Amino acid sequence: MSNISIFGLGYVGAVSLACLADNGHKMIGVDVNPLKVNIINEGRSPIVEAGLDELMKRGAASGNIRAVTDSREAVHATDLSIICVGTPSNSNGSLDLKYVEKVALEIGRALADKDEYHIVVLRSTVLPGTTEGVVIPALERGSGKKYGVDFGVCFNPEFLREGSSIQDFYSPPFTVIGADDGKVVEAVQELYGMLSAPVRVDTIRVAEMVKYACNAFHALKVTFANEIGNICKANEIDSHRVMEIFCLDTKLNLSPYYLKPGFAFGGSCLPKDLRALLYLSRHFDLFTPVLESIIPSNNLQVERAYRMVTEAGSNRVGVLGFSFKAGTDDLRESPIVELIERLIGKGYAIQVYDKSVSLANLHGANRAYIEKEIPHIAQLMADSVDEVIEGSDVIVVGNNSPEFQSVRDQFNGRHVMIDLVRAAGQEAVSNGRYQGLSW
Repeated sequence: MSNISIFGLGYVGAVSLACLADNGHKMIGVDVNPLKVNIINEGRSPIVEAGLDELMKRGAASGNIRAVTDSREAVHATDLSIICVGTPSNSNGSLDLKYVEKVALEIGRALADKDEYHIVVLRSTVLPGTTEGVVIPALERGSGKKYGVDFGVCFNPEFLREGSSIQDFYSPPFTVIGADDGKVVEAVQELYGMLSAPVRVDTIRVAEMVKYACNAFHALKVTFANEIGNICKANEIDSHRVMEIFCLDTKLNLSPYYLKPGFAFGGSCLPKDLRALLYLSRHFDLFTPVLESIIPSNNLQVERAYRMVTEAGSNRVGVLGFSFKAGTDDLRESPIVELIERLIGKGYAIQVYDKSVSLANLHGANRAYIEKEIPHIAQLMADSVDEVIEGSDVIVVGNNSPEFQSVRDQFNGRHVMIDLVRAAGQEAVSNGRYQGLSW
């Protein structure tokens, strides 16, 4: 078992202190408030949280929990320090990081005359770049030592809710470890070895951002449900029954589907149905700002794609896949079609290819749509991927058709690929020859 110090004994710090102690770790809590320190040393919880008093009492009685105000004492008596201090909001929405930086500096000063390798784990919620831009420099400044050589750092976000934090500690959705040092990863994995939740190891910045993605989505879900509820009430519909049925769909509604960053949505359903719902909302004089913001935000993705193409430096543009979704010939409200029309209007030489869209095979509504609404695009259709690559300098991939996954292998030095849907399954490269939208 490890010797661990925890800095900051609020909700996250106190719960982590008690739960880790209950699993046999030797814990030292550190706080500037001597009242909190005394309460913990008496075997009581400094916060109101179901079950925490019992854990504190048991930890203090076993000798696994003690608390101090002296940072140096805590660092020298432990192998790993966890930072759990607050990061309150400033008036402009930014975070006040003075407590995080102060604690990191104190830990660094304590490390100045400690010979053993020490690990620092940041659990305070901070914006991406904070660990690398604030915490590590403060540790180096205070200690005179080098990150990655004399000490290691990790970002390990917490997912504890007030009122159920002990349960959440033992049953998290996952454990995220943001670190690039194998020794650090191993130590933190061992710390949570009693948990059955999956462990994801990634970069520090990914780990920092995961916390914000989660909380933003939680806030979005609450507001979305409330806006749907307001529309339901105005129409004398039981909103709870609607959302109860809504939540039964774990294939699309409550699932990873639609949650991969990429291009705008389109097609014959989503835009039309959203406009109708907004019409209904306005009919009852309801203001639904989250729902109202969806289409403008969607339009911005088209604008971002357009800017990427114009900044690529050539007017010879090929588009691979222009139906709104791979495997369909439906062009109605396809955002790729909108992008193509904007480029045509600005004088770009355009070639387009989509094996699912062929005038010879189209019938009914889709053929009528092309002939009436976008006949000029029909004239730009190529017969193959190779034809588009040969005649273009900038290649835009618009849907996830499998045949586009290896397109990049056919490029020569002149080509720039703008992948709107991550069809190639690769990260963007620094030379700008392969670019992604929203990734």
